[in-house]
Amino acid sequence: MTWRSDSGLSDGSTANVDLTGGYYDAGDNVKFGFPMAFTTTMLAWSILEFGGKNQMSGQLSEARAALKWASDYLLKAATQTHGKLYVGVGDPNSDHSCWERPEDMDTPRPVFSVSSTNPGSDVAGETAAALAASALVLQSQNRTYTRQLLVAAKDVMDFAMQYRGKYSDSVWTACPSYCSYSGYMDELLWGAAWLHKATKNATYLNFINSLGANDITDIFSWDNKFAGARVLLARKTLVDKDNSFDPFRFQAEDFLCRILPNSPSKTTQYTPGGLIFKLSSANLQYVTSITFLLNTYAKYMASSGHTFSCQNVLIKSSTIRAFAKKQIDYILGQNPLGISYMVGFGTSYPKMVHHRGSSLPSIASHPTHIGCNDGFQYFFSGNPNPNLLTGAVIGGPDQNDAFSDSRTDYNHLEPATYINAPLVGSLAYLAGRYGSG
Repeated sequence: MTWRSDSGLSDGSTANVDLTGGYYDAGDNVKFGFPMAFTTTMLAWSILEFGGKNQMSGQLSEARAALKWASDYLLKAATQTHGKLYVGVGDPNSDHSCWERPEDMDTPRPVFSVSSTNPGSDVAGETAAALAASALVLQSQNRTYTRQLLVAAKDVMDFAMQYRGKYSDSVWTACPSYCSYSGYMDELLWGAAWLHKATKNATYLNFINSLGANDITDIFSWDNKFAGARVLLARKTLVDKDNSFDPFRFQAEDFLCRILPNSPSKTTQYTPGGLIFKLSSANLQYVTSITFLLNTYAKYMASSGHTFSCQNVLIKSSTIRAFAKKQIDYILGQNPLGISYMVGFGTSYPKMVHHRGSSLPSIASHPTHIGCNDGFQYFFSGNPNPNLLTGAVIGGPDQNDAFSDSRTDYNHLEPATYINAPLVGSLAYLAGRYGSG
């Protein structure tokens, strides 16, 4: 990333804590802990399931480094002030009113947190999941560090369980960007599932069974984790042969039957070109997240020779994998427009990505400060971004497979870490199966 330099080095100072590091959100310069934690969990899960040498090959160390960059930040957010979890840095309103490089940021950087008097079970449950999942990935690298991650994960999960509430009721910056629309029951289920996997402590399983979190779903995202938790828990039945987890398998398969196009009980829309279509804003986030669950569940099925039925239609692991591959192929360019929605991949890809650092001249080429409003000349420019955001996946096409490369259209042109993180696992699986050519 030669076109980026240090930024946000005083983040957290307004609360006398260190909140440097982590990832900015999508094309902005704000840190939102909720989607960042989901990104972290999904990157960790991608490595756990598909981090083999024939899959991630020479990229495994890079994946771990990207994960640790996130877990370092979340660990600081969870442990610096007793009884508080820091969940955001930066004022999104002032940030959105500027178009400036992270290196030039001069907008307010207030700090936001949840606590016993301002609860946030959803962001806390997701942060606990991220810390626990990261510990599982990094335990072979640094046992002292992973113990720190697990201690923090347990503490944050205890907080999520004890002080119930939606973080978007406590933190005004959560909406409209990352309101907790699904509530917090899914994150309690998700966090407890990851803590159970990481610690084997039956307390978390007892908590899961007491939750009654039985919502039916046909989506998986930074906001709604029900399907992900059920796939993770179903592994205990399919791989570990523990039939007491069968209820989660049934729920996971109900979810799959709502997704698969040949299922009589599907509730999912598709574009004419065959892409899963859930919502008009950043639809590819749902495609990559759901496809990860498809590939992961197919892996569990294949390891146990398991099949299931959507009403009268038999579903095999090969059925799921073939469909999942079509979704990834679509993203990478096998679609009606022949466009790759991954920046820098293929011969045709988006050139005007809605991303501040990518769209503005780099510090190296333009060392002079570019002010809040001065950046908009580049935002409204019809020229391609000067800095290639290699590998980033954007929001993608509309429900009719249509797409226009316009920087002002953030719904379709904005990249996000939570679009990319689950894609890592699917790409690693496909690279292992079909090669990297």
